[in-house]
Amino acid sequence: MKTLIVDDEPPARERLASLLAEIGDVLLVGEGGSGREALELTMDLSPDVVLLDVRMPDMDGLEAAQRIATMSEPPAVIFTTAYDEYAINAFEAQAAGYLVKPIRKDKLAAALAACRRLTRPQLSNAESASPASAAGRSHIPVRRRDGIKLIPLAEIRCFLADQKYTTVRHEGGDDLIEDSLRLLEEEFPGSFVRIHRSALVSTRHLERIERDPDGQYFVRLKGLPERLTVSRRMAGDLRERFRL
Repeated sequence: MKTLIVDDEPPARERLASLLAEIGDVLLVGEGGSGREALELTMDLSPDVVLLDVRMPDMDGLEAAQRIATMSEPPAVIFTTAYDEYAINAFEAQAAGYLVKPIRKDKLAAALAACRRLTRPQLSNAESASPASAAGRSHIPVRRRDGIKLIPLAEIRCFLADQKYTTVRHEGGDDLIEDSLRLLEEEFPGSFVRIHRSALVSTRHLERIERDPDGQYFVRLKGLPERLTVSRRMAGDLRERFRL
């Protein structure tokens, strides 16, 4: 997998190059020190992945990533930065990953592995194919001890409200975010449906709608062992939406 490193600090580039050598199965095709160089080298070298810093002279990484995303066959972009506050801007620029320095080998390897599952044509079509394309968000950022993790919307099974936090259940497990269900429902009206005042479920992963002898509805989602209860208030909307 051809990889380009762009960071204005030589020691940071050296660190990433060293980690790539340890990970293996990666070809380092070039290095740059600014957002403008990121654009030029991406066009010249056609990398599969760009490891991109955020704060750089001339043009920052966020602007560079936005321009890279408009290319006919863009590479995956993984941000490698000392700051965690740019995560939301990063996934708005269609970032495939967001790693906070100091970069750990296992985190970088996992981000690269995720990029291997995306072909360049898939990346170029990501905006139109994304279930969040109408709203502009394709990932949900979650804060972890080692930085910000971007959860692809396509991997999320449901959002469950729990007091002042919301649990995101996805392929990799559960995470907490501060977004309210109301705001999430408004942002993703075509991708998630409300089944309860405390639950939004993914229509993409909706596997079955069940009804017990008492008329109580439940839904089953792909990848989740338990079924979720549909409130009687929401049952009518669910029946209408799926013509039950």
